[in-house]
Amino acid sequence: MGNRFICMSKKEIKDNGSRSKRMNRSQRKLLADEEFLHKQALSMALHQHQLSQRFDGSMSRRIGSTSSRRHNLSESVTNGKLAPEVLENLTTKKFVLIHGEGFGAWCWYKTISLLEETGLVPTAFDLTGSGIELTDTNAVCTLAEYSKPLINFLQNLPEDEKVILVGHSSGGACVSYAMEHFPHKISKAIFLCATMVSDGQRPFDVFAEELGSAEQFMEGSKFLIHGNGKDQPPTGFMFEKEQMKGLYFNHSPTKDIALAMVSMRPVPLGPIMEKLSLSPENYGKGRRFFIQTLDDHALSPDIQEKLVRENPPEGVFKIKTSDHCPFFSKPQALHKILVEIAQIP
Repeated sequence: MGNRFICMSKKEIKDNGSRSKRMNRSQRKLLADEEFLHKQALSMALHQHQLSQRFDGSMSRRIGSTSSRRHNLSESVTNGKLAPEVLENLTTKKFVLIHGEGFGAWCWYKTISLLEETGLVPTAFDLTGSGIELTDTNAVCTLAEYSKPLINFLQNLPEDEKVILVGHSSGGACVSYAMEHFPHKISKAIFLCATMVSDGQRPFDVFAEELGSAEQFMEGSKFLIHGNGKDQPPTGFMFEKEQMKGLYFNHSPTKDIALAMVSMRPVPLGPIMEKLSLSPENYGKGRRFFIQTLDDHALSPDIQEKLVRENPPEGVFKIKTSDHCPFFSKPQALHKILVEIAQIP
């Protein structure tokens, strides 16, 4: 039997060579597909950046498919693909992806592609003053204004239709706001290293241990933007590029960091400084899940642990060696968790 591993027939050598070539072709194809997605997303971001420099006014765009083709569903739950019978039994197949501070719908391009290939229906759009929604961020003063694209989407949903909301970072506050105002439209709410605040809390409070108190930040931060003049209260903030790289992207691919550097926009201060009013009757009855990122420099694992301890969700999931942006650094791991949560009865 040992000789079998030493002496191989010509046919076996030929068969192994063919398999190796097929594997190499498959690997090259996967790399080519990923390269195509990166180029497509970067091209889109550059185009959006040019638009934002060229035009005034307001424009909102929903991002749909970034995948050039759909794959057939496998016969079992493997490689992130749902079996047809599992897909058929899902009560909610629609995901609504809500970006965090400074980001836009563009940041979800990998997640959108993976969910679509699984047979689910993802939607991502820009919140007010984000991505290519060209409202001046200095004019966005409330969480209601900031969340308006999400609210409009939920208002236009058919009465018998529900969605799964996924909120990243400060986008968690928009998810909480939606849960309070549209509890009957939301099947599940997923907080991705996000501001899962309690009643009476501000989204900024979650970051207070990293950035200092709100009062200190408003008085002395070098990242503040005074859109109405230096003698007026600050209207927004934006970190420097090197600081953003260290806070958000410590495990992200360089191509995705490049995409972010040409796409991120200032963050309106009003929405993250607003205290949320969340009731037991609406928000309190919603099904919440939290995904922790365990090498996060923007929202440390300790703070995330504190969030789930003080405001316990139905389920907690963890992604190892992920930075604050798992849709870049750990897209497959994030995808598997989203699919798993979708299947929870």
